[in-house]
Amino acid sequence: MFRRREPVPFAFLAEADRFRSNVSPPPRERASVGQIAGRWLLGLTIVAGLVGSLVVGMPALSTDTGAQTQQSQASQGR
Repeated sequence: MFRRREPVPFAFLAEADRFRSNVSPPPRERASVGQIAGRWLLGLTIVAGLVGSLVVGMPALSTDTGAQTQQSQASQGR
């Protein structure tokens, strides 16, 4: 079968990978002191929350292998 060649309506998109612009983007705006302090405070809060949850959760995760188990008097037959 013959394929009919039709013009692509947006032919410039096909050539976009070869196109190089001579216009550079504007420089990035520097963060203010308040923004930097806020980012540090947010990061510190997240890290403190993770460490705190680990500290609080450690007793539940630990197993007492060396401690004696308590037995009731009924189980000892008294």
